Amino acid sequence: MRALVLAAALLLPLPAMAQDRAQTLADIRQELGLLRGEIDALRMELNTTGMAQGSGASGPALMRLDTIEAALTALTAKAEALELRLNRVVQDGTNRIGDIEFRLTELAGGDLAAIPPTPPLGGGTAAPVAPATPTPPAGGPQMAVGEQADFDRAREVLGQCDFRTAEALLKTFTETYLAGPLTQEAHFLRGEALAQLGETANSARAYLEAFSGDPNGARAPEALLKLGQSLAALGQGPEACVTLQEVGVRYPGGQPAMEAQAAMQGLGCR
Repeated sequence: MRALVLAAALLLPLPAMAQDRAQTLADIRQELGLLRGEIDALRMELNTTGMAQGSGASGPALMRLDTIEAALTALTAKAEALELRLNRVVQDGTNRIGDIEFRLTELAGGDLAAIPPTPPLGGGTAAPVAPATPTPPAGGPQMAVGEQADFDRAREVLGQCDFRTAEALLKTFTETYLAGPLTQEAHFLRGEALAQLGETANSARAYLEAFSGDPNGARAPEALLKLGQSLAALGQGPEACVTLQEVGVRYPGGQPAMEAQAAMQGLGCR
């Protein structure tokens, strides 16, 4: 009975462990390995106790332990399958982003050999979308000296509808502050300026950079939406449908997802 109670107690953390999004698959597999070791130790204890008593009283306990171990084996298999599936999703998403960037560079007449390798997309469920804001979140990357002033200047020019100058300022900003807290917003605004100038391929690439630079960022849903709409305007129907579908998959329930759904209906996406 003591062994059964201990075995049941060992199983209690498993549901919480599976539901804890902050815990990685590697952590889960490590926990499963430790739990399996505890079960093996219990089996040895029960076998030893049963032999000493010579009564076979440990038989039901061992059967129960076998059932627990079978459930543990099934859970381990599910964790491994989930890890494999997640890796495939990341690889597929990364390949799609790389293919879209290649096509956009080709359409814009850029140097295909100069395209940098596509960084792998992060796994897991997208974080809740926060309202777009030009100020960095608490605890986020720190701004460099002059970064806020340069961004404000570019945004001010964009507000004055001087799209060419704004595009140049925003491009300089993204090249100067490669991974700052305002970089995603700058890429997105540059896409808006280029769209106003009628440079659809270049604007699509700016939206792509805004999204791929931080898929969980505040501007990511709208950037992905704008990318899909730009691809549609460029006559890239299948790519546009795939991209627009991703908006609803990654960021369900928001305004960008609803707009993406409407755009898909207009394109006749299947």
